[in-house]
Amino acid sequence: MTCAQTIQDYALRAIGIGERQLPRTDFTLCHQFSLIGSGLIWNLYFGALALLIGFFIANAVALAKASSNPWFRSPAEWFVFVFRGSPLFIQFFLAYETFVLLPRVGIDIPLGFATVTIATDWLTKAWLGALLVLILNTAAYSGEIFYGALRSVPKGDIEAADAYGMSGWKKFRRVIWPTMMRLAWPAYTNEAIFLFHATTLVYFSGFPALRQKGDALYYASYFADKTFNPFVAYPIIAFYFILLTLLVIFLFGLVNRRLNRHLPANTRSRLRYRPQLIR
Repeated sequence: MTCAQTIQDYALRAIGIGERQLPRTDFTLCHQFSLIGSGLIWNLYFGALALLIGFFIANAVALAKASSNPWFRSPAEWFVFVFRGSPLFIQFFLAYETFVLLPRVGIDIPLGFATVTIATDWLTKAWLGALLVLILNTAAYSGEIFYGALRSVPKGDIEAADAYGMSGWKKFRRVIWPTMMRLAWPAYTNEAIFLFHATTLVYFSGFPALRQKGDALYYASYFADKTFNPFVAYPIIAFYFILLTLLVIFLFGLVNRRLNRHLPANTRSRLRYRPQLIR
């Protein structure tokens, strides 16, 4: 089998397209690059959606923490405390065990004139259950980042907005929120990078890989077990994630440049990736 045929058979196997059976013998570099790259599709799915949805939740959490109303502030503080205070691996495990205990037939919600049944069996699938955990986790971390940036907005900017007659939503949209994003963006970039790296925990935490359709680390582990040589498969996955990290830094760098476009060139903040060794 040529490398081109191998790529055609296995490049999209992780999402159910192509060859159904995994190779059993005669593993080549092309097999490993193709299948591990195929699994990376799931890592991109988890990371991109969690980042997108978590961004909006994080903004709401930051505003709630900064609120003077304890009905908003206290739940936000506890939300951040719980998800920042527990390991992500344990969050995956507890979430899966909780979802499994839900009735498989669904939960009935009576509305008086009708009864709505909410399906719960989807929550035990990684594509939804694990995604929810990642969304909540990154929302807690990002919410704390945005909260710190919100507290750091210069009072002079707010006073200038007041002097121009801005108030309420207009002041927040045109002055406070853009400044908050500009201050938070370098730290938020590190959070985005870690989030994509954290997606490798999904299939090692309880959520099953149905029909051997897992993420990049799932296939890397498969090849390491079959070949008894982890020094090929794991460097391949490291190579893929280094490329992914460079892509994230590039894309977030474009946004950072946009956020700082009004500042003098010598005062603009530049993105610097600082890996989080412990979380």
